[in-house]
Amino acid sequence: MNLLPTAEGAPAIIAEAMYQVLHASQFGRARDAVIAQYWARKRDEAASPLVRHGAKFFSQNDEDGILLEILRRLGLEQGVFVELGVGNGLENNSLILLMLGWTGAWIGGEPLAFEAPAGGPLHFRQAWVTRENCCALVREGLEALKQQRVDALLVDVDGNDLHILRELLAAQHSPRVVVVEYNGKFPPPVRWTMRYDPQHAWDGTDYHGASLQSFGDMLQGFGYRLVACNVTGANAFFVKLADDARFSDVPADIGALFMKAEHIVMHPGHETSPKTIVSFLSAPRP
Repeated sequence: MNLLPTAEGAPAIIAEAMYQVLHASQFGRARDAVIAQYWARKRDEAASPLVRHGAKFFSQNDEDGILLEILRRLGLEQGVFVELGVGNGLENNSLILLMLGWTGAWIGGEPLAFEAPAGGPLHFRQAWVTRENCCALVREGLEALKQQRVDALLVDVDGNDLHILRELLAAQHSPRVVVVEYNGKFPPPVRWTMRYDPQHAWDGTDYHGASLQSFGDMLQGFGYRLVACNVTGANAFFVKLADDARFSDVPADIGALFMKAEHIVMHPGHETSPKTIVSFLSAPRP
């Protein structure tokens, strides 16, 4: 059977196809506009003024903008980051820091989509991160970079986040900023932490991580306070109590700062190319 249109039918078929493409494109733009308005309203209504700076560059959602505003207030133009759980390296919370001239270590179980040049500003170690090995892995990364301190610590391992973060802080790591993925299904004052399991692999359910209140309690014991949660209810931002004066406009009530988990993805814009990242890794450092 010939499925190709006849000469007579071709214009009508092409016109219909063009209409369907245009209709889909218009629907997509309308959907994106509604989603953008929804997130803009949530940002405007957020209790933390930091959330209003939210913007997506290389993060999954609006984490980049919040982190940059925190660093601006702290006066940290460049520093050292460590991120645990970085995916394939094309979308995470510390990529923006790399672009700004920071030095850092990535540790995660997934191979990168590109090769990090040896001796460059980024050290990558493919490893399954556990409570037992996290300190050694971070130490290895800092030694490879010839650094001694961590200015920004970011943890997103889809499960044992609180256990691993507590281990690192107990080992005397004292970053100015901590960013951690929390379980946004549990609002304060609910305290819940997943039982430690070194073999845990997230199955897409709500059994992962810890509630925001549990993170807040633990981090307070190490001298940190919550200053923001991103609008999609995925990542929480903490700073040291010693820097509290720089965040005097942020409410102290963890319940006011809480954002529930909402899995409506922000418009991603152009996809990140591995070539873009490699170009930054290979360029002379400022």
